Amino acid sequence: MRGRLRIFSTRSLAPYCREVCDALSKYPRFFVPSEDSGLFGQLTVSKFADGEMEAEIGTSVRGSDVFLFAGGARSSAGVSVEENKIETYHAVDALRRAQAGRITVFEPYCSPGRSDRLTRRNSVGLWVHFKTLISLGMEHYITFQLHSEKSKTFIDPTQCAVDDIPAQALLKEYLCDNLIRTRDRLREVVRPNWLFASVDAGGETLVKRFAASFGTRIVISHKQRDYSATNTVDSINILTADPIEGKTLWIVDDMIDTADSIYKLVKELAWRGPASINVAIVHPVFSPPALDRLAELCSGKMIGTILAIDTVPCGPAIRRKLPCLHVVSSTRLAAEIVHRLNTESPMSSLLAQFEAEDYLKE
Repeated sequence: MRGRLRIFSTRSLAPYCREVCDALSKYPRFFVPSEDSGLFGQLTVSKFADGEMEAEIGTSVRGSDVFLFAGGARSSAGVSVEENKIETYHAVDALRRAQAGRITVFEPYCSPGRSDRLTRRNSVGLWVHFKTLISLGMEHYITFQLHSEKSKTFIDPTQCAVDDIPAQALLKEYLCDNLIRTRDRLREVVRPNWLFASVDAGGETLVKRFAASFGTRIVISHKQRDYSATNTVDSINILTADPIEGKTLWIVDDMIDTADSIYKLVKELAWRGPASINVAIVHPVFSPPALDRLAELCSGKMIGTILAIDTVPCGPAIRRKLPCLHVVSSTRLAAEIVHRLNTESPMSSLLAQFEAEDYLKE
C-alpha cells in the first residue's frame, strides 16, 4: 500500500482531473465528505514579466503518493503546447522539492510521442520529454495509447516505471453498448457486415486487434507520403481481398492530427459503395485544418460517426462544428488506474485483449 493519495493537475487538464477525483471519491478508501473529495491538491502557476514561469504547491505532499495530470496538446485553458510542457516540468520540480513520497505523471495524451524517429542530426522530442521528467524526479509515467510500441523503450525501467494503457478498449465498449448490444447482433450483423480499416500500413496491428475483438475482417491502407513536408499524404491505396460494397466500415487509428490521411482515405473508400464509413480514434488532436476537413466529410454524409476519447479536450466549439462527433470519457478508467496503483493492485485486466463476445455476455 502506497502513502496518502494526492492528485494535482496542470492548467490544461484541470477539468479532466476534477472528474477523475469525483470518480475516485466513489471508492470507500478515498471517500471524504467534502465538496472536492479532498484529493485535488493546489498547484499555482505564476508568470514573470519576461515570460518565465514558476509553479508552487499549496498542499502538503510530504511522503504522499502524488499523481500529476498533465497534457501538452490543445487545452480548454488556451495554453500552448510549449507552455504546457514547461508547466509540467516546473510542477514535477515543485513536487520533488515539497518532498512528495512518489511522483507519477499521468498524461492521457503524450504529445511528443510522434517525435520518436532518429536520423543523423534531428532531435527526438519523446526522449527529451522523458529524460527531463525523470531527471526532475518522476518515478512512474502513465499514458493512453502511445504512438508506437518502441516509445516505451525510451524509459529505463531501473529509473522509472511506464504504463501504456490500451485505451481503444473504451471505444470497443462504446460500440458494444450503443451499436451492437447483444451477442446475436454481434454474430448475425456485425461479423458478416463490418470491416475495420487502417489508415496506413503502420496501423495494421491496431486494426487487427479491433477485428480480433469483434471477429470481423480488415482493410489495410497504404499511404505514400511527401517526406519533404510533415503531415502530407500524396496518395492512398486500398489492400483487401474482401468486397467493400454494402459493408459498414470503421476506420481506426490512434489519433487524428490534421486529418489529411483520414480525408483522403474516406474519399478513396466512398466510391467503392460501402453502406457507411465511420471513424474511431483515441486522441482527437485536431490540428488545423482537421476540423474543416472532417466537417466537410460529415456535412457531405461521407462519414456517419466519429468516435474519440477525451484525452484531448473537445469543447463546445468543436462539437458544434462536428455534430457527428461522439466523445467517450476516459476519466473513470483513469480513476481505476490511480486506485489500483495506490492500493498496489494488479493492472493485468486493464491490459488484456478486449473480447466483445465476453463483454456482451456479462
